[in-house]
Amino acid sequence: MALSRRTLLGLAAGVPASAALAACGSSGPGKGGDGAATYWHLSGQPQEGVRTGAVERFNEANPNGQIEVTTFENDAYKTKIKTAIGAGKAPTIIWGWGGGTLRTHVEADQVDDLTPWFDENPDIKNRLFPSSFGAATVNGRIYAMPFESVEPVVLFYNKRVFDDVGVEPPQSWDDIMSLVPKFKAEGIAPFSLGGQSRWTNMMWLEFLFDRIGGPEVFQAVFDGEKGAWSHPAAIEALTKVQDLVKAGGFIKGFSSITADSNADQALLYTDKAAMMLQGSWSYGIQQSEGGDFVSGGGLGFMNFPPVEGGKGDPGNSVGNPAQYLSISSKASAKQKKIAKDFFATGVLTDDEVKEWIDTGAVPIRKGSEKLLAESESSEFLEFVYGIASNAKTFGQSWDQALSPTAAETLLDNIAKLFQLSISPRQFTDNLNKVIGK
Repeated sequence: MALSRRTLLGLAAGVPASAALAACGSSGPGKGGDGAATYWHLSGQPQEGVRTGAVERFNEANPNGQIEVTTFENDAYKTKIKTAIGAGKAPTIIWGWGGGTLRTHVEADQVDDLTPWFDENPDIKNRLFPSSFGAATVNGRIYAMPFESVEPVVLFYNKRVFDDVGVEPPQSWDDIMSLVPKFKAEGIAPFSLGGQSRWTNMMWLEFLFDRIGGPEVFQAVFDGEKGAWSHPAAIEALTKVQDLVKAGGFIKGFSSITADSNADQALLYTDKAAMMLQGSWSYGIQQSEGGDFVSGGGLGFMNFPPVEGGKGDPGNSVGNPAQYLSISSKASAKQKKIAKDFFATGVLTDDEVKEWIDTGAVPIRKGSEKLLAESESSEFLEFVYGIASNAKTFGQSWDQALSPTAAETLLDNIAKLFQLSISPRQFTDNLNKVIGK
């Protein structure tokens, strides 16, 4: 069943997997009806509407080469896609974040090498941000098509709350800690956090590791150096985040709040929380769900501040340099051709680029600066573009950079760290055991 663009944009964010399956009428993993290519991606507006709109336009232009879409919430998708790929029943087109998970797929011969295709189609490669290909590359070969948008993690803040309390946005880690009691005294949570999702907590450590020790601290982990998690900068970062938890820096009950439901976003735009560390995609969510919060100038944004005495460049960023599409090695020849046709003519078209910009995102297609400047969200978009283009280091999200095994151990221990059930030293001991695995 085809869903119209209008219908999709009207759906509530975070469609349950079961509802999405029923709505899209998918014939199941890797079994596109009549040889159609199958494509799974994330639900949740406004991004879901852009993704599905791209497929709808492609299907209209290609009646003999159709793509069937199934959508899942973020956390459910990670489980479903891992199971499907492992069982040899992956969708034709695999949506992902590149990095360590892609490497695992490559090593198991589960995705196709796209290097020859990019060599044959240099114009397609040359129109995308060069930085987007790092997480798509394994052993010098390209296994995924970078697409969608660059998504740095941003420190958002509620200008109305800051004005009411009479304080300024933090310019250092010490400022963050000093703001905590001031907001608490007014009955406002200093930080919103959807901690049940775990990867939201991870963003704090990604920045603290970088700001304190520089990008080489996590790079040593990524490179598989023995004992790399025990770096003194890592211990300091883990200690600081627990100091923030102990001080009451996060909304009460954060460990039971999910990011997929956008509950963390709502706490910010309803003035219940003063700040929130989230991906740049949060801007579009707050814009679409927060009433006049964004249009009325209530939302502030900034890069994560430096830590006193830290070695990291305060211009560095973390997050997602792009999103990625791979082709299942188990797909039929017809399905693979449809997928490549979609990559060539259906991905980051002029219409899609404009739609990403309308959601408050910076697409990874070159030459979009004029459109960014003309957008109603130009201030935020140019801020994101500046971060992405000027950062000396743009660290990929840890749970995507690492293998699935190491990433699951990481996320599990991050949750325990934030719940204060393990110490920084226990955290590093547990993570050192899965380095390189």
